[in-house]
Amino acid sequence: MKKFDSKLCWLESVRKLAEDVFDFVFTCPELAANARPGQFAQIRLKGHTLRRPISICGIDREAGALRFVFQVRGQGTAELAESQPGDELEILAPLGKGFPIDKAKRTLLIGGGIGVPPLLACAAELGPMATACLGFRNGAAVVLEEDFRKTGAKALVATDDGSYGHHGLVTELAGEEGFDVVFACGPTPMLKAAKALADKRGVPCYLSLEERMACGVGACLGCATPLLREDGGVYFGHVCKDGPVFDSRRVQL
Repeated sequence: MKKFDSKLCWLESVRKLAEDVFDFVFTCPELAANARPGQFAQIRLKGHTLRRPISICGIDREAGALRFVFQVRGQGTAELAESQPGDELEILAPLGKGFPIDKAKRTLLIGGGIGVPPLLACAAELGPMATACLGFRNGAAVVLEEDFRKTGAKALVATDDGSYGHHGLVTELAGEEGFDVVFACGPTPMLKAAKALADKRGVPCYLSLEERMACGVGACLGCATPLLREDGGVYFGHVCKDGPVFDSRRVQL
């Protein structure tokens, strides 16, 4: 039985968090009821055939709302950023497989850049059982730090240029923490480092991958990615349907 649907959703609020990063909250009770941390949505823009895939940043089931924090990366997201409160947009959600939340486990969240927003929904469910290590290019690019702290999670920030927080890699910060499982979302080099850290500690690791998506349900085959079988053989799965969250043991980075 499918748990995703397409609905016209009311854009409740719009905020600009950084130079090219926007924060949207949509009223969509039916979609919010089924959403889980790590899943994503496909948002349709007027005049465009293909929807734009955006990770779910926040889930408020009581208010019936979904929050999306996205970066302008092309014409589609630039047009999306021009939306105003009161607009109605068609959203297909929730899509894909999310993170396996276990509130009894100390969970290390490692995010890089626009890979940070999907982890906020995890922190909201885990509270003080979560430690979030967030990496950005510089201080001006830092977003959602206080949002993570409001969940009760510990939040640490690293920047490439040292203009804010720790000067260096976000995985350097993460290596100093205690944890039972790792969730990571961000650029490939960071995902590799997160996997290596988890392997060194002997704990499970789950990675959220990013690929160009069109349909969002595995029909167009546009987001095929190499995955590993238990015997080490390689096969192709799809980020939108089989992921975007994968056990790191199955991912060929």
